[in-house]
Amino acid sequence: MRKRLFFIGIGGYGMSAIARLMNEMGYSVSGSDQKLSPLALDLRKAGINVYEGHHADHLVGIDIVIRSSAIPDDNPEVSAAHALGIAVLKRADFLGEVMQKYIGIAVAGTHGKTTTTAMIAWILSGMDQDPSYIIGGVSKNLGTNAHAGQGKYFVIEADEYDRMFLGLKPQIAVITNSEHDHPDCYPTPLDYQQAFLAFARKINPQGFLVICGDDEGNQAIIKQLSGINVITYGFGTHNNFQSRDLIINSSGCYHFSFVQKNSGTENLVVEVDLSIPGKHNVLNATAALAVAQRSDMDLNRCARLLHQFSGTGRRFDLYSETNGITLIDDYAHHPTEIITTLEAAKSRYPNRNLWVVWQPHTFSRSIALIDRFAKSFEQADHIIVTPIFASREKNSDFTSVDIVTRINHRDIRTFASHAEISHYLINHLQTGDVLLVLSAGDADEINPEVARGLLKKEGAQ
Repeated sequence: MRKRLFFIGIGGYGMSAIARLMNEMGYSVSGSDQKLSPLALDLRKAGINVYEGHHADHLVGIDIVIRSSAIPDDNPEVSAAHALGIAVLKRADFLGEVMQKYIGIAVAGTHGKTTTTAMIAWILSGMDQDPSYIIGGVSKNLGTNAHAGQGKYFVIEADEYDRMFLGLKPQIAVITNSEHDHPDCYPTPLDYQQAFLAFARKINPQGFLVICGDDEGNQAIIKQLSGINVITYGFGTHNNFQSRDLIINSSGCYHFSFVQKNSGTENLVVEVDLSIPGKHNVLNATAALAVAQRSDMDLNRCARLLHQFSGTGRRFDLYSETNGITLIDDYAHHPTEIITTLEAAKSRYPNRNLWVVWQPHTFSRSIALIDRFAKSFEQADHIIVTPIFASREKNSDFTSVDIVTRINHRDIRTFASHAEISHYLINHLQTGDVLLVLSAGDADEINPEVARGLLKKEGAQ
């Protein structure tokens, strides 16, 4: 008899991906969420029973409950599961068990883990490996955020929030970078670093760790590791795999050489021509190639697959070209992510007017990193700050007005609602402008509204 699984908080990126995967594996899957996201509605289309709202009656006949980190202990379904003697697992513990049947590849890092996970899954799929995978966003190439394959590999995005990744025991791990984030979970940079160190120590002794040797936080982790096969990558000459000879190609993206270092000698392994912008994506591609090389893949084929790679949803995601105005969505919500995304925009669209709408994500992050956020928007020509997206937190007296007063910029403003922001943009955007909406919350609704308004405005002229 197949296990009956129930997911509380099924509509998020991570939980919806796990639910989809287990459904494809033949499990009986159902779940609930307070509001039904597009991802939750997609699960319904896949035949998964998704409830709106949380109620104890939903657990009749359920064998295992998997809960999102955002779900509190007093959730009625969690309470009912405990009362009924149903096992309640966090996603990390559940995935750790599932992953043991495969060669697990876990991709962690403050930034870049979604894209790197998607790159590795795409490469393995293109190499006819039919991997299972869970990605924290929808891959444009693969058309989904999760798949139950028949092959030996299981690729998973390893989220550090709530120490989720510590439930995994991969054969292969990637750490893209480790820069203090999630202050509600990790009060100090040392707390954060120690969690990544613990993750690295979870790797199977016969496996290996691919880690960016350029990153300062990663360097501190590497120094504390022993008994683990560590492979470094990055732009620096000290790395085992180096990405170098970067040039901007005709599409405003990077062409680079992937070089392997062995005992002081250098071997040009392959040249790569990316189709997604940003120097950070060179590093993401280098990590994926390092995993592929150590897994005995044909790197010329891998390079061709990386050229075809078109990214994931909400990662420098072109929404539309409307009336000569370029509208882009991105998930950036940390100072470093904002800087690299704006650099990518200026590289892809040089000499164009760049508008940035930023939705601060959580009060704790906004307060803890405010000094760094204040220095993150130098590449923007115009900045609009939305109200802070609370996510799992309670409201605070700290507001977007406080943020705006801390950012020294010639044109920065805030509005009380997304509707007001959209109205302002519709009336101020000019042909040739680029609008970049940075949001890990619900501000991705702005670009569709702006596009509709621009088309309506054009029709009225």
